[in-house]
Amino acid sequence: MGRKSSAKTQTRSTTPTAPPSKPRGFPLLPAVALVAVAIAVAAFMYVKRGDQSSTTQAAAPSAQSQPAAPQVAEVPEINRKPHPQKNLPPLPTQAFPPPRPPEVVRAAYVFAAEHPEVLSYVPCFCGCERSGHRGNEDCFVTGRAENGDVTQWEPHGLDCAVCIDVATQARQMYTSGASLPDIRAAVEKKYAGMNGGHTPTPQPPPSK
Repeated sequence: MGRKSSAKTQTRSTTPTAPPSKPRGFPLLPAVALVAVAIAVAAFMYVKRGDQSSTTQAAAPSAQSQPAAPQVAEVPEINRKPHPQKNLPPLPTQAFPPPRPPEVVRAAYVFAAEHPEVLSYVPCFCGCERSGHRGNEDCFVTGRAENGDVTQWEPHGLDCAVCIDVATQARQMYTSGASLPDIRAAVEKKYAGMNGGHTPTPQPPPSK
């Protein structure tokens, strides 16, 4: 009886036991696929953000490159009516000849002095707005007394063909009886955009 029990015991103890099962791991292939998808999504977002940023940066210079509309200056009260003047100051001089004949230059200065109600509403297009000019009259006249007499000339008009030509066309049209709006329109049509300049000149009052 004791031998059988011993044999059974030995038989049980010598029987090989099954190896413990290994814990299930996460499959390698799906993990790699998920990582690849995450990298692709991150790359797409980065590229899209970069495109939006470059588009914004490209649009910014174009907005800045657009010239701002000039602020229209008000015509002083003293310049809103004709002002004949018998005694004008001597015209400015320079060492080299002006771009137009002396008589044409003088006529432009005299017209600017006596008809500020015209040239104050006629723009200039040579770029002199950068010097503070409000209209073609400022190209020839710098200072006036309280009664409207010219006290100081602007030498810029002496050496600028655009200023002289604008004043000459305005003078000729005025002499022929053209209205102020028609003079302004004709000058704008001929000179606007020619040199990229435009003084902040207000529109003339409507014809009566």
